[in-house]
Amino acid sequence: MTERIRTLIVDDERYSREELGYLLGQYPSVELVGEAESGEQAVMKAIQLQPDVVFLDVEMPIMNGLQAAEAMMKMKSPPKIVFATAYPQFGVDAFQVEALDYLLKPIDEERMAETVKRLERTILAPRQELSSPVQIKSCGKLSIEEEGEIHFIDPDDIIYLSREESYTKIVTVHQVHHVRTPLKNLEAKLRLYPFFRIHKSYMVHMKYVKRLVPWFNGAYQLELKGSNELLAVSRNYAKAFREAMEL
Repeated sequence: MTERIRTLIVDDERYSREELGYLLGQYPSVELVGEAESGEQAVMKAIQLQPDVVFLDVEMPIMNGLQAAEAMMKMKSPPKIVFATAYPQFGVDAFQVEALDYLLKPIDEERMAETVKRLERTILAPRQELSSPVQIKSCGKLSIEEEGEIHFIDPDDIIYLSREESYTKIVTVHQVHHVRTPLKNLEAKLRLYPFFRIHKSYMVHMKYVKRLVPWFNGAYQLELKGSNELLAVSRNYAKAFREAMEL
């Protein structure tokens, strides 16, 4: 299968997202994996989708594009950033967050072609050099210590994690583990996988989300595939979680 550039589009204006999507959709090397309409949603989508590049507007309410880019730079494998904005004055700030390019709206097709070529050189060319007839996918495992034994867990088998009184419970599709490692430490280890905090005591794998049920005072209860537990989604996390789920 031909490698493509996984691309996330971020703009608070729907028309701008559609225009960018149209321009990028003309290139076979580009795969549009998602959209976001705010800086906060952009960061969450970047963590969830792991795009190669994010096309990012600058002027957005609450968290602007520069702030979102700074947050993404803290990811273990941060995406490339291409700013697409109507404001030329942010160019210096943009390159301080290591932006690959800075496009001024309205974006013409020739200028976009230059950007895509740059992305192909930066992202696809190194992959092609490293490719071989045998494709080996990284089989990263989460290592945990339980009762003196070391276990290796596939992160995609984890349904959710919960903070208990003196330990952390890890519920997988196969069994339940109890470890002394704090939830925040496990969250850091799993940052490259689509896990999401729904409560100070709960973190869930997004692929197991089944149903979100309104509860009280802006909170929700979450039903997960493979689990009989209903987990609380606290009011403090509810808005961000709904945005991540595009609700």
